[in-house]
Order: sequence, then structure tokens, then C-alpha cells
Amino acid sequence: MVGTKLMTTRLSPTCLLLAFLLAHSLSLTAGNPWKVLKRVGTFIDSMSVRGLDRNYIDAPQRPWQIIARGNVNQSSLKMNAKGTIMGIPYTAKPYLKTEPSQYVGMWVGYRGYGLGYTVNVGGDKGSYLTFGATGGAYGVNVRIHSFKNSNPKFSLNSSIIPEESADTWEEVQLIEPIRVRTIIADGYYLFNGKRFSYAAAYDQSVLQKRSAGSLMAGAMYYYGHINYASHTNGDLIYLMNGLGRVKLWQGSVGVGYAYNWVPARGLLVSVMAMPMLTFVNKIKAYGYATNVEEMLEDPRLSEEDITDEQWDEIFYNGLRISPMGDKTFNSGMTVNFDARVSLTYNFGRYFVSAYGQFNTFRYRHDSSRGRLNDRFINTAFGVRL
Repeated sequence: MVGTKLMTTRLSPTCLLLAFLLAHSLSLTAGNPWKVLKRVGTFIDSMSVRGLDRNYIDAPQRPWQIIARGNVNQSSLKMNAKGTIMGIPYTAKPYLKTEPSQYVGMWVGYRGYGLGYTVNVGGDKGSYLTFGATGGAYGVNVRIHSFKNSNPKFSLNSSIIPEESADTWEEVQLIEPIRVRTIIADGYYLFNGKRFSYAAAYDQSVLQKRSAGSLMAGAMYYYGHINYASHTNGDLIYLMNGLGRVKLWQGSVGVGYAYNWVPARGLLVSVMAMPMLTFVNKIKAYGYATNVEEMLEDPRLSEEDITDEQWDEIFYNGLRISPMGDKTFNSGMTVNFDARVSLTYNFGRYFVSAYGQFNTFRYRHDSSRGRLNDRFINTAFGVRL
């Protein structure tokens, strides 16, 4: 994970820092570089509490942070489709859930300005990259997650499936996996940034001394790409009414509330909930034709002495898909949800924290629809120097 944490009040930190560095550009070339760095540090120290109510928010005396971090992430995808198989109606409900993926890493920063990196150590073997910035009156986060799954749970209801064979559809082993990639970018503006701090809960660059809450406005961008288009997944594509790939773009805005509760010295519990109206809900659906019905009529598959292994070999080796084009359309307004909970404890120069976030996104295309849930938990142990 690469993270950039920016700390400010209601003024832009980038503009302030650039102005400061420009004013001291001569010192960088002619003066003592260490003296210049000290001045930069002093400037950041004063900026970190400028405009804040010091009875509620304060900056730690030690400005440097070294943080060991762990992350657990899990995503789930539910799809639903209705159609007919050779004239017989059915309902198909593929469901896949990633194994919890674990990441560990470090973060080093000064008053919230810093860099971090994490590596995957187990789980779905996907990739996970995050960027973030939190300030006195705002919060911005970007998360990129890619994963694949070859073992979706599958519910297929149809009179064409014998009752004694229904259980075999619960666990499906795909030859080619379903691949999913998501990008989530969200930003918030806090109307009580003077007394309420997001940074105290999520990067610990400041301290929340007394309980306070804030009404907040938020915006979110979501991109998702679900892809299972391959010849050997022709039967899945057929059941999903020819849908083999889906790209989604969603833009949402919402109003919510966040509260920092300080029940005891050093202890902070932070909660945030925000329903969001998705006004941009664009979908690009990729259609494919299959030869599933032709393969099901292959006389070799109806031989009495054929084994399951022989049936699979004949059927899946003969499956073929062909692109039928793509269609882009707006799926209409919907409601999504964003929620966070965090727990932080500061003791001396050390602190521990944990926070979780949950997001849900929906799409619809003709008689096919889906819902993607994304959740993660971050844990951290840090020391201030």
C-alpha cells in the first residue's frame, strides 16, 4: 500500500506548503539545508492546529510517526438471472466471496505527511492499493482491489435439474475464474472541522480530547469490472442470458453524520454513516453467443455408459462463445451506503487503532442483476518520535 496523508485546516495544505517552499527557495541553495528543514517542520507544526479549538483537538508533542499496519479485506458478488433452458424456465444465482486477504506493511510520516507500503501475505492472492488524505475539514480515500474466484456458490432452480442432483450445483469449480476489479474513491467535507477531527480516528496525526460530532457531505466514485468471458465459461454465460462482462461507473453524493466519542483519556471511538444517492449509474454490458444448446444435444452426451469425467471433457472442450457486441446505458438512480467504525487508544508515545469500512454497490441489466459488497478492517500499532 502506498498512502499519502495530508494534514490541514480549512486552507489547502498543498498551496500553503508550495508558498512556503517558494519563499525559502534561496535558503535551499545558499543556506543551511537542515535549518530549512527545521523551518518546514515548524511551519507544519503550526499548520496542524491552526483554526482548531484546542479544547477539543490538539497535536502530539512528538511529530514523527512510525506505524506497523495490517489489513484484512473481503469482497462478495451476488448475481441473479432468469431465463429458459431449451424452453424450460430457470433462475440462476451465482455467488462468490473472496477468502479474507491479509496485508502487512509500514507507514512513516511527519504530522500526517508520509508514505506507507503493504504486501499480501495470504487470502485471495489479489492486489490491494490505497491512497488517502485526511485533514481538519475533509477526508479523501482511494482503494483499488483486484481478485479472482474459481469456486462460486451457485443456486440453480429449474425443473430441468433432477432433485437428487440439485446439491451438486451449490459448489462450482470453474476452469477459468471470474475476475473482478474495483476502484472506490470517496471524499467528505466536515461542517464542524473546528472541533471534530477525522485525522484523530484514521491517521492519529492529531488527538481528539473531547467528544464531538459533525454533519458531513460526501461524494463517491466507483468503477467495477466483472469478467468471466471465456469458452469454458460458456455455460455460465448462457445462464446469465449471454452476459459475459460488465463494467460499471457510479457517481454518488450523500449527507451523513460522524461522531468521535472520548469515553476516557486516550480512548477514541469514531462512527460514520452515510446513505448515498447514486445519480450516475452507467453500465457497459458485453454480450456473447454460446453453443450450449447445440452441445447439450450432442448424442455422445446421452450415451448410457458415459462417465462424469467423459461428459465434462466432451462438453467443455466443445463449448464456444462469440462476441455479440456491447451496449452502454444508464441503469437509473439507486441508493448505496457507506459506513465506518474505528477504535483508537493513545498511551504515551504509542497508540493502537483499528477501523473498518463497508460499501455496497448494485447494478441491473435486463433480467440480470448483481450486488457487490466490499469490506475491510485495518489495524495499526504506532510510535511517535
